[in-house]
Amino acid sequence: MLMSPSADEVAKIVVEEGIKVVTTGAGSPEKYMEAWKAAGVKVIPVVASVALARRMERCGADAVVAEGTESGGHIGETTTMALVPQVVDAVKIPVIAAGGIADGRGIAAAFMLGAEAVQMGTRFVATEECHVHENYKQFLLKARDIDTRVTGRTTGHPVRTLRNPMTKEYLEKEAAGASFEELEMLTLGGLRKAVVDGDVKTGSVMSGQIAGMVKDVPTCKELMARLIRETKETVKKNSFLVEE
Repeated sequence: MLMSPSADEVAKIVVEEGIKVVTTGAGSPEKYMEAWKAAGVKVIPVVASVALARRMERCGADAVVAEGTESGGHIGETTTMALVPQVVDAVKIPVIAAGGIADGRGIAAAFMLGAEAVQMGTRFVATEECHVHENYKQFLLKARDIDTRVTGRTTGHPVRTLRNPMTKEYLEKEAAGASFEELEMLTLGGLRKAVVDGDVKTGSVMSGQIAGMVKDVPTCKELMARLIRETKETVKKNSFLVEE
């Protein structure tokens, strides 16, 4: 999380502790790349544009996560459907698709766009192994397709979360022209409130737009088996598209 005030310290710890793979989000890890690559670290940045993907390839990234605006948390502006093929065409390193993927149909679609893998966040929040508070999981299970909101567009740091009293107040103040400092106070420690304390009213319940597709809390093993089965079934069902 490159917007974190502890980012420099974490970057050093990665090298000191011999971490083998690092993925980064919410910014560019360019200033850490030389040290990480010298230490043999595989680096996989999340990117929201072709320009950033190219820059990451030039400075040594081993792959990139092309994340569409449908995703939860910090977001860009371009949708997954539009972003992934453009990034695939722009770089030679592997591209991992993210944003708006919740089942095997989404995985199959990502492969058709040229991605070599997918990253799924929201769907895996609602698994038995995920350590988020039970209130967070239940809030996610109740969400509908229209229940995410994007706060912070005026500050240049847009974040997608599930709507709650906090997002309502934030968007009202944002529309009224509140200062950056005032808006920051609303979300300060918000993710911890939701994840650790289970406060889904004033906390930041980060979620992608696929929230309405999340209906159960399986184990990761059960979910992976389901995803693989669904992906194979989707590809097989549509195999007529390549028949002569």
